[in-house]
Amino acid sequence: MNALNWTETLRQQLEEAGIVVDQQELTHSQPAVLWEISAKDWHPLAEVSMLQGLRWSAGWAEQNGEQFTVHALFEKQGIFLLVRTRIGCKKPELPSQASIYPAASRSERHTQDMFGIKFIGHPDKRPWTRHKAWDKHTHPLRKDFPAQGSPENITPPDMDYPFIRSHGAGTYEIPVGPVHAGIIEPGHFRFQAVGELILNLEERLGYVHKGIEKIAEGRTPQALARLAGRVSGDTTVSHSWAACMAMEQAAALSIPGRAALIRGILAERERVANHLGDIGAICNDVAFVFAQMQFTRVRENWLRTNASVFGHRLLMDCVIPGGVKSDISDSEGRLIKQDIIQLRKELTDIITALDLNSSLEDRVYTAGFLPEHIATAYGTVGYVGRASGQDFDVRRDLAYPPYDQVKFKVAVESQGDIASRFWIRYKEIMAALKLIEQFIDLLSPGEILNDWQVPVAGSEGLGIVEGWRGEIVTFLRFDADNKISRFYPRDPSILNWPVLEKLVLNNIVPDFPVCNKSLNGSYSGNDL
Repeated sequence: MNALNWTETLRQQLEEAGIVVDQQELTHSQPAVLWEISAKDWHPLAEVSMLQGLRWSAGWAEQNGEQFTVHALFEKQGIFLLVRTRIGCKKPELPSQASIYPAASRSERHTQDMFGIKFIGHPDKRPWTRHKAWDKHTHPLRKDFPAQGSPENITPPDMDYPFIRSHGAGTYEIPVGPVHAGIIEPGHFRFQAVGELILNLEERLGYVHKGIEKIAEGRTPQALARLAGRVSGDTTVSHSWAACMAMEQAAALSIPGRAALIRGILAERERVANHLGDIGAICNDVAFVFAQMQFTRVRENWLRTNASVFGHRLLMDCVIPGGVKSDISDSEGRLIKQDIIQLRKELTDIITALDLNSSLEDRVYTAGFLPEHIATAYGTVGYVGRASGQDFDVRRDLAYPPYDQVKFKVAVESQGDIASRFWIRYKEIMAALKLIEQFIDLLSPGEILNDWQVPVAGSEGLGIVEGWRGEIVTFLRFDADNKISRFYPRDPSILNWPVLEKLVLNNIVPDFPVCNKSLNGSYSGNDL
């Protein structure tokens, strides 16, 4: 079916089922088709969408006066469909889509905690984000809730969260976290096991809740871009880019071509740095310390070039509304290219040593297996999804500047194990190096920043970019006076974290760290 035709076919099927679709125009040609439906049709729409092979991508809500608007974003063949419905603020209820799309489960639980919207028929009634930081009748994303809240001196411990219990002779529980031995963010993992064999894993996240959605309200575009860059510190470029893309759409503002190319260089450098760190960390978790040291070394050299050219090792605040903060000189372009030549040479030697290491192969091949049908059901994205046959990349399938000017190969594998997630990262590094070279070659003299133009109150934007972990979705709406009314950033980790509970099954407990690292979800990106 032609990618542009499936939306019309879906609409016809919905109308045959008695579901009325009000097709609307998104502000300034955003990259999605916009439908509005009645609340009673929310669940039937999900049923038909699943039958037609749509992927559930994101869900969020916003308050508009005495109404809530609930959004769900779907994707198929690179075309996005944004569906919304409206419900009243008094006793707000909506049929759940989570029984059809498992990917929607935690998003709906987050919306229930933050807005007080009850999702009828949801398979999991437990709170997700709240963690006793506010009582169950308080909802921080409602407009009458102050950003500073009214916190107690000490937040009560979340000791009565009803984890699934283990039963049967020989079964036992292993609690891990939320505080870990390493310098990582907190997350709790509750295992049920027999001997060393994992029977079940349940995650409890939300320990680093930052209130990002709330403190975004009332910010200027410049301040929001800085905040977006801190949703997940290792994805500062891509989150800032998605937020700026959404704001620029709302303001009907195009960025200069040179700025788009520099954004592409920044995003690919961020991708390379993180993949280098992850490959080394996977090796470290199976006690191959030599490899971890080598990847740490080459990553450090890469980050020093970031600092030299862009002024920040992790590229914070380089992407700003209307373009980019700093230009790239000819000499800096040559330095970046020389950096790439050196990295390719170093990786050739290191990867050869890894490929010949049988003990490494013993630990990563067949371990942490994520079947393709599970990856599909959970809408898994990025290197985790592509290692399990999910052939989707926003840069290629919804090409935005500067990716619409170049050709590149998206690596996809079907083995679905730790080794696949290892090698996908390596292939993405090599593709990213080629992209950076192409972007530098395409640079021509020009501006790097266009003047901001204030959007009309009520204007909305939808930014969708391919971060290094996968697809990032950012929705925002402007209020009057150039201020943000609603900001929702959906990190890839929100979709990827749930499949960790699946890929560890039937592995042994000592393999959990490397299974976890092969996914490497962001705690911070998950905990808005």
